[in-house]
Amino acid sequence: MEKAMNESGWTELMASIGFAANMETYQALLASYSEKHRHYHNVSHIQAVLGHLQQSRHLAADYHAIAIALWFHDAVYKVFSATNELDSADWAVKFLAENGASQAFSERVHALIMATVHDAAPSDNDEKLMVDIDLSILGSSPQTYALFESGVRKEYKLVPDFIYKKKRKAILSRFLERESIYSHEHFYQQLEASARANISKAIQNL
Repeated sequence: MEKAMNESGWTELMASIGFAANMETYQALLASYSEKHRHYHNVSHIQAVLGHLQQSRHLAADYHAIAIALWFHDAVYKVFSATNELDSADWAVKFLAENGASQAFSERVHALIMATVHDAAPSDNDEKLMVDIDLSILGSSPQTYALFESGVRKEYKLVPDFIYKKKRKAILSRFLERESIYSHEHFYQQLEASARANISKAIQNL
């Protein structure tokens, strides 16, 4: 297990929204993101997305809702489950309810996490930020992107190669078919071109 996962960031977030430190939940999240079957959806991913949020926090309408959503968005990750996002969102809502958060805030966090299912276009500014931050890996350096593809393949190691390649190519091709991969202008300007180059190369390599 990783020794730390932005512990100071967690305690600062808890304090800024008027919660107790909730270190038990922090440790539970750390344990979840440190599960052995995770090779991409892990502590490093959470560190990365939180870093992107810090860099773009001035663009957020509700920074705290996005921050909580990012902490929890992959908290439940079972490779062949169709309900990972929902289960993660439900855990976040349970945590928020236990800490006296308003229903409106809890519903907002739930909606932000569910936006990472990536089955519909994000509907407002913060959903766009949430989704684009989650997809920021697509526009990373070629070396970092290659590690991402390798990590995803390891998570699906039980899937035979010919099936994996077919399904992965279909998933990646759908990103290229979009008018734009990123919805928020900030991320579009920064990452769109590199994401398209990375994905095109990955498809060629499959």
